[in-house]
Amino acid sequence: MVMNPTKTSTAKLVRADGSPVRVLIVDDEANLTELLAMALRYEGWDVRTAASGMEAVRAAREFGPDAVVLDMMLPDFDGMEVLRRMRGETPNVPVLFLTAKDAVEDRVAGLTAGGDDYVTKPFSLEEVVARVRALMRRTAIVTDESSSLLAVGDLTLDEDSHEVTRGGTQISLTATEFELLRYLMRNPRRVLSKAQILDRVWNYDFGGQANVVELYISYLRKKIDVGRNPMIHTMRGVGYVLKPAD
Repeated sequence: MVMNPTKTSTAKLVRADGSPVRVLIVDDEANLTELLAMALRYEGWDVRTAASGMEAVRAAREFGPDAVVLDMMLPDFDGMEVLRRMRGETPNVPVLFLTAKDAVEDRVAGLTAGGDDYVTKPFSLEEVVARVRALMRRTAIVTDESSSLLAVGDLTLDEDSHEVTRGGTQISLTATEFELLRYLMRNPRRVLSKAQILDRVWNYDFGGQANVVELYISYLRKKIDVGRNPMIHTMRGVGYVLKPAD
């Protein structure tokens, strides 16, 4: 039996830039979708719904969800095909499959195809919220609103203590390096131009100082990325982006 929405945690999850996390619900059962949306919005999350595979793929492209709740059975094509198409554009978005109670093969196939978790119908709304919350924490693109800790992949930054670690190893940064990394981590997967970085980290308009950004990005790379899969990437002619290592 589906239970009424109940707040599952006092810690509100938000994106690294402070905006609400985004969840896409894909199911053709209108009543169930409405209940799920209500429960997730109660967490303070931004929710969009889709009732078919095509609608889901389009919504994922436009909405950019941080997590997807995806029913296996849809009127046009199944959840596996939705997952395949979504992952072609957003390869790291976590997906929670909704499956029938007796469809063991669906659960196995969904996880094999790249789904991150599943719940079986009927389920409690509390369980779905908890599972989605756990998936988003695992991908480390979100943080607790009340926490001073930013996390992207295995990289963490504490805004209060100024401690930075990657893979559990502490990293020592200068004040400017710390501010630059904080700005990158507050905008994960977002390409930031040199002008934006100069304005936010050095507080002056873009002029002939692009070399300052390049210099400090190189400093950060030596401390964050050397000997590890890189997280800081150059988008030539555009800027820089920080994202979880592959």
